[in-house]
Amino acid sequence: MSTDDSRPMTPEQEYDFYADPRNQEPQGPARRRKRPLSAPVPVRFPAELLEEVKRAAEADDRSVSAWIRRAVEHELSRPA
Repeated sequence: MSTDDSRPMTPEQEYDFYADPRNQEPQGPARRRKRPLSAPVPVRFPAELLEEVKRAAEADDRSVSAWIRRAVEHELSRPA
């Protein structure tokens, strides 16, 4: 498997690719966030909703925090 392939890898292909130590070396300059994140905001979800969020985040190959940030940004970009 090559990273030059234009098709995205499945999670299983990514796992196999990065299991090889040769593919664990950083490539290019470090990338930083454009702006730092602010302080954490505690938010509580009902258990069922949190499970849905976790499944959606996993399906998008994102952390729960990143998935929630993206969902909030999406909602804020919508016209009122």
